[in-house]
Amino acid sequence: MANISAALVKELRDKTGAGMMDCKKALGETDGDIEAAIDWLRTKGLAKAAKKAGRVAAEGLVGIAVSGSQAAVVEVNSETDFVARNEQFQGFVAETAKAALATDGSLEALQTAKLAAGASVEDTIKELIATIGENMTLRRVAKVNVSDGVVAAYMHNAVAEGLGKIGVLVALESTGDKEFLNTLGRQIAMHVAAVNPIAVDASGVDAATIERESAILREKNAGKPDHVMTKIVESGVKSYLKEVTLLDQPFVHDTSKTVAQVLKEAESKAGAPVALTGFVRYALGEGIEKEESDFAAEVAAQAGVKG
Repeated sequence: MANISAALVKELRDKTGAGMMDCKKALGETDGDIEAAIDWLRTKGLAKAAKKAGRVAAEGLVGIAVSGSQAAVVEVNSETDFVARNEQFQGFVAETAKAALATDGSLEALQTAKLAAGASVEDTIKELIATIGENMTLRRVAKVNVSDGVVAAYMHNAVAEGLGKIGVLVALESTGDKEFLNTLGRQIAMHVAAVNPIAVDASGVDAATIERESAILREKNAGKPDHVMTKIVESGVKSYLKEVTLLDQPFVHDTSKTVAQVLKEAESKAGAPVALTGFVRYALGEGIEKEESDFAAEVAAQAGVKG
């Protein structure tokens, strides 16, 4: 059996809201595999659906750049929050987001893209590492565009224009009023930042995710007749998809309506049909396991003081 640390138990508890002893037991049953432990808790009815974007953290900034009918979002990580407050670092992230607009949206293309000073993004990072004295990484990039319409942006916890902790882009295809569409798109982007949907609609949810939910439902209802099990799984998956897909979610600005209903009602004000064709949500540090350290011990070690 894996050695279950208190930190691992706490992480599972933070992600699921389950009791400490239940979390410890789940980790013991799954040899310390936290994702498997989340599923184990859910099959026992002890946890809500896991929010993988949850509580892991890394430092740095998310940057957004918008130009006409296209926009880009990047994430650049650093070791400490001090660097994220550095004007030189902030300028680099902002310039990198703008550079992404002229690429195909791939990480490889952005790394070799030239910045205003003439150096590539990759070489500029190396220079910053040498200057600031801290490791940095261009982690990911996404580009969104529309043929006609707007790509609206929202930055949560902004530290400067287009820079912050959670960046969202929402693509609205429409020949309608652009100013109105941009306002509507920003409201939907705020919804995405708050609720964190995994796809626009059910067609965008991958088969592996649906199978995972189905397996959890089958395990929770083990022993039921096949015809009953089929209905339970179908109903449960349908409910799950409504919870995690953007168009079916209650709109955070008016929970009496779904996002799909809000879009339909907006068509009269836009003066044309409106289609939400995609979105991107980047939360800083999402999915990165950050090693916790004893800051006092680090300072003492650097000063040559033994504990």
